[in-house]
Amino acid sequence: MLKVKIAGLGHYLPEHVVSSAELEAEYGLEAGWIARTTRIYARHRALDETTVQMACYAAQDALAAAGMAVHDVDLIIAAASGRQQAIPCTAAFIQRELGAPDGASACFDLDATCLSFIFGLQTAAHLVAAGTYRAALVVSSEITRRSLNPQEPHSAVLFGDAAAAAVLVPTPPNETAQLVCEQFATYSSGADLTTILGGGTLHHPNDPATSPTMNTFSMQGTGVYKKAARLVKPFMEQFFTRANWSRADVDVVVPHQASGHALDLLVARYGFTPGQVVRNLAERGNCVGASIPLAFSEAVANGRIRRGQRVLLIGTGAGLTLGAIGLVF
Repeated sequence: MLKVKIAGLGHYLPEHVVSSAELEAEYGLEAGWIARTTRIYARHRALDETTVQMACYAAQDALAAAGMAVHDVDLIIAAASGRQQAIPCTAAFIQRELGAPDGASACFDLDATCLSFIFGLQTAAHLVAAGTYRAALVVSSEITRRSLNPQEPHSAVLFGDAAAAAVLVPTPPNETAQLVCEQFATYSSGADLTTILGGGTLHHPNDPATSPTMNTFSMQGTGVYKKAARLVKPFMEQFFTRANWSRADVDVVVPHQASGHALDLLVARYGFTPGQVVRNLAERGNCVGASIPLAFSEAVANGRIRRGQRVLLIGTGAGLTLGAIGLVF
């Protein structure tokens, strides 16, 4: 157990909203198909905002919720699949945009696709608990529009844009907040199921052989779903044994909002009740690394999650990676 506290959460959603009906018209899909197959009715899309601007809006929200100022933070982690540019790290731009004191915080990026935030939370929690840093800001900001492949509309319709942030500090004396258990596992046999081929050294942007399609998102949705569905149950059994929790001990489950079918599995196969599971997929879509913290922040803001409750953050990411963090909020 790590005696760290999420002192504040915040989020930002772009103003522009795209309905599923609009995307059906754009992609030539049957009317009603998106809602029927994915349970998504709308998603937010960034038009003018940058990744860093969105991150800073969410970070300011989280700092305000924590009752802290940016100069109180000495670690900034940008945890997301989409960087603003290749070099330097996005976190450095967040420091500058927030007006944080120059040199007063360390900054780095972390990318584990849809699990970026909870990997960032795990990393920050250990560093804060060890006393290496006194306060950490973990920010996930995702803009997906330019990475989507119109030739794969079945995956392109899933995604929305958002940013969310958390501030971590040591748990004050006589408070119960703590990170109880963390567990991650990667099954690289599924590494080719979810890809963006371009952007790295294998298919470099400057290589004439790199096509525009290589720079867009591709997913074998059925393959991901079947593999994850098979792996999640034993993964969760191991997690609950290590955490010494039962499913009934969990007050609120905040899952990655991957798809309607994936969320249904938490109830139909994995033993949770509908009342335990937070769902914002219908109006947000899949926001990649920002998905879990956005749902977490919204649930706190609307009173669904309260101090002292046991919260399970859980999801899957490309790799194929499974991840879970149990905490007392």
